[in-house]
Order: sequence, then structure tokens, then C-alpha cells
Amino acid sequence: MINFRLDRFLTLYLFRHIIKKQTSADDKRIPILMYHSISDEKEKSHPYYHVNTSPAVFDAHMRYLHENNYSVINLQNLEKSFASRDSSEYVVITFDDGFYDFFTNAFPILKKYNFSATVFLPTGFIHNERLSFKGKECMTWHEVQDLQSKGINFGSHTVTHPQLNNLSTKEIENEIKLSKNKIEDETGRAVESFSYPYAFPEDKEFGITLRTLLKKCGYTNGVTTKIGTANKGDDTFFQPRLPVNTADDILFFRAKLQGAYNWLSKPQTFIKSIKGK
Repeated sequence: MINFRLDRFLTLYLFRHIIKKQTSADDKRIPILMYHSISDEKEKSHPYYHVNTSPAVFDAHMRYLHENNYSVINLQNLEKSFASRDSSEYVVITFDDGFYDFFTNAFPILKKYNFSATVFLPTGFIHNERLSFKGKECMTWHEVQDLQSKGINFGSHTVTHPQLNNLSTKEIENEIKLSKNKIEDETGRAVESFSYPYAFPEDKEFGITLRTLLKKCGYTNGVTTKIGTANKGDDTFFQPRLPVNTADDILFFRAKLQGAYNWLSKPQTFIKSIKGK
């Protein structure tokens, strides 16, 4: 039985119907899914804050994408996909934090459906020996290299996963530059994508500074925890994503893909502004 959730109720029984009426062919939106851990570990917080997705639920999500003919693309292909006038449904699949359960649980399911994904690594926790982050084991560089050879993409999630807006400009540059350099050294492939750790701050000056540093370090795109489906008008360095976890049954998952969860971006922004974040 699904426990009552206000965000789910409003998404399914109000905004899903509004979105259907407003969506047009000229307003193409592409969902960027945000996963973290693929595990059966239970969480005590409200489902909105969960970061774990059970392997069974993740498989159901990927099966839904497969059966409904979604084309899984990389972040670098977003611009081209927005320009396309075809009726294809596109989706981007991303994972934050580089947890070991991506290797053991997520990748076999992605492989089953012939899907790729982008994994964002906090490089301070990715070593030749296994380290842990947030109480979970992370992948090793050998595993990262193995996954890359099988079609998985990797991006930066900083070195130490800090609250970047609490750091000096030089410290921010070190976090985004050194992580990029480390991934490139270990994989032999250019890193273009960046994932912002924690809630993205509503601070325009900070955003300008971060965008400048990302461009300086050679990034071409990035994602955040801002809720929404991406469109061609978004800042390519700070694109919104859809948080996904075990609590996303297929009906809710489908509504998120359709853009019916985008309404939550305004309350999210308002709450962050009140908290001064």
C-alpha cells in the first residue's frame, strides 16, 4: 500500500492533467533522471528525501522506458535532441556519488535494456582500494575503467562533495578542476559534465562565478538538484533533474517523465530563498 504523499497526490491528480493540455511540439522537454544508490536499504526520512532505489523498482523504471520506446541519450546530446523535430521521447539517466552498488546492481539492469548512463564521481572517495562515502561503499578506479569500456560515462561531482557556496573562489576551482583532472587521468577520456552537490543555491552572483569557473576548467554542461525537466532555454551548466527513488511507483514515475512534477520547482525555490540558500 502506498502511503499518502501530498506531492504525489498533486502531481497525479492535478498537474498531470494541466501538463497534458499545455504541452506542445515546440516546447520539447527532456527528463534527466537523478538516481543515487540502487539498493534495498531502508530509509527513515520522508520519501521525498530518499536516495535509495531498490533494484526491483529500478528494473521496473528501466523496463517502462524500454517498453515505451524512450531513447536514452547523454548530456552532450541534449542540444541536438532539442533541435530535432521528430516525435521521439528522450531521457538522460544520471547517478550521483559513485556508489559500489551502481557496479553491482544498477549496471546489470542498464545492460539488460541496452541503456547507458552518466555517473558523477566525488573523486576523493574513489581510489584503487575501496572507500566509503555517506556510509556506503564507493567504486574503485578499476571498476570505473571497466564500466567505461562498456559504455558508461563519467562526470565530476567535485573532490570532497562540499557545499561549494561556502568556499572561496580558489577552493571552488580546485574542487571542480582537480576532480576533472583525476577522472581524465584514470579513464583517458575528456570529462565535460559536472553535477552540483547538495541543493543548488538561489544566489545569482555565485551562479555567475561557478559558471565562469566551469567553463574555464573545460566543462560544457552540468546538472543540479533543481527539480524539473530540461528544455532548450535552460542554462546548460545548471540543468534541472527529476529525483527518483524506491517510492516512485510506475504511475508516479510516468507522471514525472511527462513533466507533471515540475510544479514543485517553485515551492523548492521559495523554501531555499527563505532559508537563505
